[in-house]
Amino acid sequence: MRILQLHCDFIEYEPLEKEIKEAEECERKPTRLEDVVVLFVAVEKGDNESVAKHAVEEIKSSLDNLKAGRILIYPYAHLSGELAPPAYALDVIKAMENYAKSLGIEVHRAPFGWNKRFSVRIKGHPLAEQGKVIRAKDVEELSKSLRDEEKIASKWYILTPEGGLNEIAMEGDEIRGFDFSRYPNLEKFARYEMKKSRAVDVEPPHVKLMKRLELADYEPGSDPGNLRWYPKGRLIKNLLERWVTERVIDYGAMEVETPVMYDYNHPALKDYLHRFPARQYIVESAKRKFFLRFAACFGQFLMKHDMVISYKDLPLRMYELTRYSFRLEKSGELVGLRRLRAFTMPDMHTLCKDMEQAKEEFKNQFELCMRCLKDIGFSPEDYETAIRFTEEFWEHNREFVIELVKKLGKPVLIEMWNFRYAYFDPKFEFNFVDALDKASALSTVQIDHENAKRYGITYTDSDGSKKYPYILHCSPSGGIERCIYAMLEKE
Repeated sequence: MRILQLHCDFIEYEPLEKEIKEAEECERKPTRLEDVVVLFVAVEKGDNESVAKHAVEEIKSSLDNLKAGRILIYPYAHLSGELAPPAYALDVIKAMENYAKSLGIEVHRAPFGWNKRFSVRIKGHPLAEQGKVIRAKDVEELSKSLRDEEKIASKWYILTPEGGLNEIAMEGDEIRGFDFSRYPNLEKFARYEMKKSRAVDVEPPHVKLMKRLELADYEPGSDPGNLRWYPKGRLIKNLLERWVTERVIDYGAMEVETPVMYDYNHPALKDYLHRFPARQYIVESAKRKFFLRFAACFGQFLMKHDMVISYKDLPLRMYELTRYSFRLEKSGELVGLRRLRAFTMPDMHTLCKDMEQAKEEFKNQFELCMRCLKDIGFSPEDYETAIRFTEEFWEHNREFVIELVKKLGKPVLIEMWNFRYAYFDPKFEFNFVDALDKASALSTVQIDHENAKRYGITYTDSDGSKKYPYILHCSPSGGIERCIYAMLEKE
């Protein structure tokens, strides 16, 4: 993004005629603004909402120095020869506008896609004329869900199989509110989750093992977090992939295959990106922007949209072993097999008629996950469970949650949110706590409240009406690399 910033006594402009077919509708009349900071903006290839936000934050800093509070965002393609596609550029411009308003700035915007005439008088001080260049590669792209996750107010509890809900809190490095003397691993897990620190300072033991045994290693010729697998490692990985696929098919899922990259500007996909708490790899091809999948959701949901589904088909389960899924994890969090940027994810999605059917399927998949981990040598004593949901879900489904804890026969960590920041409510994970007291999720199941409507996935009910199903997301083992990590660390 390129910005010419002018602190002006006034600017006056008038739309004359549309220059492109994507031009906004507007009135063809003169507009005059006084004592205003004018931002002539060119949106370039690769710019995104994070670039827009970063630009506004830089501009806010300039406004504070100028003692100014009014801006005009003026789309101005002439600043760059590497322009973004018009429809996408308009989205970025609107993102600037909305974010600036959220910061309390008085915002005006000239219409996009028009030939306009303007006259301007710039104030005569040293900071009146400034240029800014903001590059996408220098700005991390975050989904709305990730930003909301940073703001969410979580309450933490320990829930016992008897139904006792004990609120816990950090006091220094100590956790108050529950006696962990019989559950030291649960205490380590709770501390890790409540601190929300994922950075790794010490190399975990499994990294030396995976290298010494010639299973896998870092690939210096690739991006960090992308591994190479030696023959022995590939054999083990392949056996695990075949094993979990057989388990899921035996459970009743149908196997499918979908692409690894998708159009960033596809309306349903783009909206979902901002409801998924993960960072994406972004690539460009033939002047189009794509993202690499971080789960099988995208392809499976587009497929389900095109299917004819009856209530008699539900629950309807579809499965894909995604080799690979991609998440642009922070570099300081990448380590060995525990946290990667390219990984193999067994991913099942189940359509359910209503919440009652979804909860029954959730319980069944909870048990499926327990069986899968038992197959590779993990009993409930070897992992810690987190169940996460909103206050509203707990209020209406208390007995359902307690029933899950009874299946484990030991206390679990509860994270209760004040609002649903992503598409799911509830979710659980079985987490392995390693020798460095770091936790990693293995199995997980989530109930999705949003994506059936977002993707237009419907089923025909017994009365002939079209209805949106609930969707369960399930990875019965978690990432295959994570399974190998946990097996190495356990031994």
